[in-house]
Amino acid sequence: MPVYRDDVVVLRTQKLGEADRIVTMLTRQHGKVRAVAKGVRRTASKFGARLEPFMVADVQLWEGRSLDVITQAESIASYGALITADYPSYTVASAMVETADKLTEAEGSLQQYLLLVGALRSLSRREHGAGLTLDSYLLRALSMAGWAPSFQDCARCGARGAHSAMVVQAGGIVCDDCAAPGSPRLDPATITLLGSLLTGDWEHTKSTPPQTRAQATGVVAAYTQWHLGRGLRSLEHVSR
Repeated sequence: MPVYRDDVVVLRTQKLGEADRIVTMLTRQHGKVRAVAKGVRRTASKFGARLEPFMVADVQLWEGRSLDVITQAESIASYGALITADYPSYTVASAMVETADKLTEAEGSLQQYLLLVGALRSLSRREHGAGLTLDSYLLRALSMAGWAPSFQDCARCGARGAHSAMVVQAGGIVCDDCAAPGSPRLDPATITLLGSLLTGDWEHTKSTPPQTRAQATGVVAAYTQWHLGRGLRSLEHVSR
């Protein structure tokens, strides 16, 4: 039975039998992997705490027929305890890992792995507001998955901006000719903030007023829900 190692971030876990868990992980090199961690629910488990959601670890696995088996786990970054100690951070992290779970498959994505690890690190250190960190992560993760929004030129015909009509189905901001009657309009400050969140311009995001952040958050949520095809359950619990 082949053995392999990889760096992983734990997305979610579920109980299996009396002492085991199934761990869903996003790996650096092997995409999304579901594996059994035997005995981790026993108090004597050596690596149970290293396989909790939001943790980053170096794991060794045996390749199985339907599920792989985790044989070793060494902690790389213990973000879990810092995140779960703060409820807003916990709800945001839950939305992040649920998004990563939906966007990634077995073929893997190093970019998605690095983006998620970086977002969890930033969240655990309270570098930016939890809501801003989530909105930036969602826009960038969707962009990496092939759904990059346009916040400058028209997303439908390519006409150069600035425009103000937002149509999530079209992929972002559209010109007046492409906008359907009744399309919501965004003010320039909100459009600028959305662009900053997409590019990671944190200096600008910190100076925006609450009402601008609230409007941008609504756009990000609508854009995410549309492109994922079904709602993020964790997003309902995020405090806005």
